[in-house]
Amino acid sequence: MIHRATPAEYETVVNVLSDAFATDPLTRWLFPHTIELATTFYFHPLLAHPDAEADLTPGNTAASIWLHLTRGQSAYGEPSTQPVPTAAHRLQALGQALAPRHPRDQAYIYLPCMGVTSAHRGGGLGSAMLRHRIAWADSLGLGTYLEASSPRSRALYLRHGFHDHGEPIRVADSPAIWPMWRPTTTGDHR
Repeated sequence: MIHRATPAEYETVVNVLSDAFATDPLTRWLFPHTIELATTFYFHPLLAHPDAEADLTPGNTAASIWLHLTRGQSAYGEPSTQPVPTAAHRLQALGQALAPRHPRDQAYIYLPCMGVTSAHRGGGLGSAMLRHRIAWADSLGLGTYLEASSPRSRALYLRHGFHDHGEPIRVADSPAIWPMWRPTTTGDHR
């Protein structure tokens, strides 16, 4: 059974996601030298977001991080006035390119990342995790937004009721990123 990760399990969430994204084209573009930089500049900061929740599957074979955002709330926080380490420049540029695609006129659920460990891909874990949280979002009357980082993940999201939310985005020589939206099925748009 999929369960909400406790803060004591956050390092497990990070380890699962690091394995899952080690060969992802976008992650490799963002952090070409080492996946460990993703843990420092992406996964840990996401889990520190005040509205973050993480899910884990039994056996720690898949994990996801979700943000429950209010109307007008940024998924990325306020822009930093501090110097950005060189390793994070691409991530910052990507965040700036993706921010305008996020819904601003309503509360919504945002899926910044979901991954299945390399040894367990293709067994339906990603679909199970999506169904779990989509049901939760629908129970709240909220739509769900995400960005697909590969054609394979985009196909998964299309099968679960997401549709393209505008044209794909590229930053410099990055792979395409597909913003995607799934409206709630409850009709309650709080």
